[in-house]
Amino acid sequence: MKKIALTSLLIVLTSIINAQSIFGKWNSINEETNEIDSVVEVYEESGKAYAKIIEIKDFNAKDAICDLCEGDNKNAPILGLNILTGLEKNDEEWSGGSILDPRNGKVYKCYIKLVNKDKLKIRGYIGISLIGKTAYWERVK
Repeated sequence: MKKIALTSLLIVLTSIINAQSIFGKWNSINEETNEIDSVVEVYEESGKAYAKIIEIKDFNAKDAICDLCEGDNKNAPILGLNILTGLEKNDEEWSGGSILDPRNGKVYKCYIKLVNKDKLKIRGYIGISLIGKTAYWERVK
């Protein structure tokens, strides 16, 4: 009976901890249409945060490529594209990396911060964070 109770407690605690993390699947909202346009998975690798597009909601855009991107991402499929790279934990936010906007092919410095268990703030900027743009992703239910 103690093993069952302990196992149940561990499952509940794990769920709570994961729900309060930046890691997981997030809905990216198109700011022009205010609709979900993709699902992004934020994951950890070697202590840094990364994210890739794992689902595109618009059936007509599923085979889209990043024709405006440069370097290795030039003409890469948007589905599966790593858009967030190399962020490190810094107190309550993750920073020091970059974010790629596949709509325009530009790469920005960025930081991300968990607003609450189901809302993630993403701030992309050039130079200093005062000059940039903020987006919010909602956790996939």
